[in-house]
Amino acid sequence: MLDNVSLDQLRVFVAAADVGSFSAAARRLGRAQSAISQAIAGLESALGVQLFDRTERLPKLTQEGTRLLATARGIVRDADALKAHARNMAGGLEPELSIVLDSMFPQSLLTTVASEWADVFPSTPLRVYFEALGAVAQAVLDQRCSIGVIGTLQTVPPDLSKEWLFSLQGVTVAAPSHPLATVGDTIGPDLAERHVQIVLTDRSMLSAGQEFGVLGKQSWRVADLSTKHAFLCAGLGWGHMPYPSVAEDIAEGRLVALELAGKPTQAKMPLSAVYRSDAPPGRAGRWMIERLKSVMAD
Repeated sequence: MLDNVSLDQLRVFVAAADVGSFSAAARRLGRAQSAISQAIAGLESALGVQLFDRTERLPKLTQEGTRLLATARGIVRDADALKAHARNMAGGLEPELSIVLDSMFPQSLLTTVASEWADVFPSTPLRVYFEALGAVAQAVLDQRCSIGVIGTLQTVPPDLSKEWLFSLQGVTVAAPSHPLATVGDTIGPDLAERHVQIVLTDRSMLSAGQEFGVLGKQSWRVADLSTKHAFLCAGLGWGHMPYPSVAEDIAEGRLVALELAGKPTQAKMPLSAVYRSDAPPGRAGRWMIERLKSVMAD
């Protein structure tokens, strides 16, 4: 019986369980809904158990389906890893590498890694995009990019694998002309929330309704770090920034570091690489991840 179970059936099972319907699984896998239903039915027949309860409008995992899902997911993940390992052993190299970085990722670090990339992979184009919060993971989920580097939003969907890279030093800043810059003491939340806070935002549903480090009752939202930086330097508000991006501004007096009550002056933000579990990085992608892991130490 179990000899009749195929990897494709398990992949369909995992997709249907993750997205909550056969029609959504069909869209994700690029197939007809009837093909999804047939694959699930064939898997149930081979296993001898019912995986989904189909009595309601949307199929729901049975107790047996819930228990078997983790095993099925592990088999699919291991098979994908096996294929990637074999591809790398055969010397397979991606025709190009597309990466999407959290907006907080420092440009100076990116320039360092990109310069090395040009020497190691001179014939492999590098595509680089910047997004904020959940839009990073969304770009990888949608297969617009093969690797993402997430920052503030560390929770990822089950379709993605995550590897920690390094912790990025952050700092809260405002222009020297800003009222908070003249306090000269620890700033309580009641005082901070009276002033406009400049925060990053995104258009993905992965972070919809979530707030990250937002204290002010008034907040201006921008989609990129350069705009946030310009607004802060212009004295339009206060906000959190990656330290490497504002170190020169602080040293030259264009920005002032603020100390918020209950928050370290220079907090740490984790950065992690994410990629689809069914499409792990090849030789070039693996080089990129390992180099990003070591760039801060270097």
